[in-house]
Amino acid sequence: MTKKIKVLLAKLGLDVHNRGIITVAKALSRAGMEVVYLGNALPAEIVSVAIQEDADVVGVSSLGGAHISLGSLLLKEAEERGLKDKMAFVMGGVFAPSDGERLKDMGFDGVFVPGATSEQIVSGIQNLA
Repeated sequence: MTKKIKVLLAKLGLDVHNRGIITVAKALSRAGMEVVYLGNALPAEIVSVAIQEDADVVGVSSLGGAHISLGSLLLKEAEERGLKDKMAFVMGGVFAPSDGERLKDMGFDGVFVPGATSEQIVSGIQNLA
């Protein structure tokens, strides 16, 4: 029996626009992945729960404009805790497409910009896990 891909999803920071991440959670679940939805959380909490849950992928969503600042803190926390080589980190949400490249340059393994389909997100996460 193959192990299910385990994905931890969280809203990065205090942004409460959660319709997109709930849609993503359902799509990942339908694709056979185990999904843990944390809700709103700051970087240290996301990393702690990722460790507790032994996640394969950490996916965060940002629509509130703090994706660069909080995203860099998340990756820094993950690096300090030795997770960057053990888990994939992805971000999606509503932000400028040019910020997508910046997020990749910062160290995110995958970035899903506005307009990404459920199929693109599912296959992207499957490829990273």
